[in-house]
Amino acid sequence: MRVLIVEDEPYLAEAVRDGLRLEAIAADIAGDGDTALALLCVNAYDIAVLDRDVPGPSGDEVARHIVASGSGTPILMLTAADRIDDKASGFELGADDYLTKPFDLRELVLRLRALDRRRAHPRPPVRELAGLRVDPFRREVFRDGRYVPLTRKQFAVLEVLVTAEGGVVSAEQLLERAWDDNADPFTNAVRITVSALRKRLGQPWLIATVPGVGYRIDTGEGPGPGGARDQGRRGAAGSPTPGARLLA
Repeated sequence: MRVLIVEDEPYLAEAVRDGLRLEAIAADIAGDGDTALALLCVNAYDIAVLDRDVPGPSGDEVARHIVASGSGTPILMLTAADRIDDKASGFELGADDYLTKPFDLRELVLRLRALDRRRAHPRPPVRELAGLRVDPFRREVFRDGRYVPLTRKQFAVLEVLVTAEGGVVSAEQLLERAWDDNADPFTNAVRITVSALRKRLGQPWLIATVPGVGYRIDTGEGPGPGGARDQGRRGAAGSPTPGARLLA
């Protein structure tokens, strides 16, 4: 999941961003309305977290822009304005949820996951594909019934790949969905993370590299060379990792 945090208090914004990263949620920060509108034009966000009182175009104006764009991006208003009239006007603007300051980060995470579930995933939240069972809410991964230990970033990458249901996901898309806006577009972090993830999942390899295109989960339906199982038959390095709960 990738969210936009529109908040003009830098310490609060950074604390929220860092806390969300611990939950495998990538977050970008906009300290004013102009920056928020610019980021919304170039990135596809799963959720926008808006403080209503920010410099430049207000959070309300940003909310109007999101609604008018037809993107369907859910809006969670995060503000100190806690009167019922304030909440009512926020919902009238198009907000999907409203959380007042001060707040508990855990509650924010739960609300974000609930919004994401309602927005994008009519299917059951637990995803199953090619012997994998990925539970994004318990942050657990199973392969053929055994626990698989993953880092937060490995889990985020796997979630994107499994959601694609065997379709090819480019390195650029993985960088966009599993990292935040500060990620270097020329980094080899995606390749390194995918390689480590492939080894964690064990043999036969489940993540296929499509040369010059990206990566996909090998569902066993695609043809040969370059596929994850084909890589396993050719003896690529790596071995199954004993099952365990998701590591921090």
